[in-house]
Amino acid sequence: MLLHPRDGVRDHDGQRARSATPIGHEPGARKGSRPNGDGNREALELAMGTGEPQQLGRFRFFIDGQRWEWSESVERLHGYEPGTVTPTTELLLSHKHPEDRQQVAAVLDKVVEGEPFSSRHRIIDTAGRTHWVIVVGDRMLDKAGNVIGTSGFYVDFTDTMQSDISAAVSKVTEARAEIEQAKGLLMAAYGISADRSFDILVWRSQETNIKVREFAHRLVAAMAGGLPADTRKRVDQALLNIS
Repeated sequence: MLLHPRDGVRDHDGQRARSATPIGHEPGARKGSRPNGDGNREALELAMGTGEPQQLGRFRFFIDGQRWEWSESVERLHGYEPGTVTPTTELLLSHKHPEDRQQVAAVLDKVVEGEPFSSRHRIIDTAGRTHWVIVVGDRMLDKAGNVIGTSGFYVDFTDTMQSDISAAVSKVTEARAEIEQAKGLLMAAYGISADRSFDILVWRSQETNIKVREFAHRLVAAMAGGLPADTRKRVDQALLNIS
């Protein structure tokens, strides 16, 4: 059974989660399971692979009446001022990214049956901004142990996603620069084309079982400052005489 926030957990802004009936304990309701210790963080780390969520908000869904309750953070996440919207299943789906809507609809089928679930998808707020979110829910039971709905939380990890993408782009750019430097060395040394130089790097990468980027990095490092004096002189002359 999936973990969910402990009762009484505060919203990311330090305020208690808000709803028509304050999110915490519904009279006569209890959670399907209780995390112990650092259950919230463990659940987030399980879902995200990181202990640094940007925004945390809570929700509840009651099977009787198909009623939703959102905390203030979840309202703001969708672009609404607290207290200005009544969440419904239709409203929920309308904010899902078109490419994720079918996936989320399948998840909602579990929600209305009171089943545990987790989903990683995109939502679009009222201003048109896209947010990457993780939503985790668990069964909500009454005192007799009957399933009466689902409760759980949203995590907005848009900043983390964008940071990861930026880091990945930076790494790709850095790798490409080192490979281009190595190609340039081979082109100058052997008088061959850029494509042929890259073929040589790939061949040696396979022979040594070293990734192309790492092989290029080592080649450039090995050649740094190692050109013979007459080669440097020829380069000097070429640089100064080209006009």
